[in-house]
Amino acid sequence: MSDLRELYQEVILDHGRRPRNHQLPEDATRCVDGYNPLCGDRVKIGVTVDGEVIRNVGFEGDGCAICMASTSTMTEAVKGQTASAAHALFEKFHDLVTGAEEAPDLDELGKLAVFAGVSDYPMRVKCATLGWHTLEAALSGDKDEVTTE
Repeated sequence: MSDLRELYQEVILDHGRRPRNHQLPEDATRCVDGYNPLCGDRVKIGVTVDGEVIRNVGFEGDGCAICMASTSTMTEAVKGQTASAAHALFEKFHDLVTGAEEAPDLDELGKLAVFAGVSDYPMRVKCATLGWHTLEAALSGDKDEVTTE
């Protein structure tokens, strides 16, 4: 478990300082704003969907290192996936960071597994899931803005 904690810190620092896909796709078919009033995190997710497939995804905004790292790794994980696969991945990720009894297999989550440590800090769950909630809204097309409250 200490290896996972070290990797957690490494990924948070790396993606927090140099987030991947930190720009909105020029051809985004949907953009949604997300806000976490507790921490002050703000993200805007842009997604390009072709049929059911997420062809491109990116984000703008700023926030705490956990929010930026989680959103960055999320964009890497869902690009090229179907919207339903992205939703299923979010469910597993949410179970992981909330410490649900039915925690997912860490191997299934890949790099996202390093966020298991968030469950030790319940106040940080909203930071880790803001980008995911915003992506969900972009994929469903039913909201222009989401909040963690």
